[in-house]
Amino acid sequence: MDTIFNPLVGGLLIGLTATIYLLTLGKVIGISGILSQLLFSKERFLPFLFIVGLIIGGAAYGTLTEQTVDFPEIRSPWLLIASGLLVGYGTRLGGGCTSGHGVCGISRLSPRSIVATATFMLAAILTVMVLN
Repeated sequence: MDTIFNPLVGGLLIGLTATIYLLTLGKVIGISGILSQLLFSKERFLPFLFIVGLIIGGAAYGTLTEQTVDFPEIRSPWLLIASGLLVGYGTRLGGGCTSGHGVCGISRLSPRSIVATATFMLAAILTVMVLN
């Protein structure tokens, strides 16, 4: 039951959060945009609360359930830094991240978000095919 229940509840909570955020603040939710607001905007309180909520929510879930995640072998710190910079550049280039485009953009039938999400998925599929 957990294999169906947990993702279902998680997806519903993500959708509910995106809906509440849009209805109360009039903004589309996207993690890269919220992080950018936290780092570069004068309005830092709500983005700060959102990021803290993500951390507390993840920690609470990990503490309250017995699910574990196996980490892959240790990678080079330089590879991790380069990967993070490329992801950051990609979110700027794509006008948002997977959460913004995939969750909020597609639900609003945004053509740009549909193309962006299809591009994300195609790149992920190709990466897995190449690496495996």
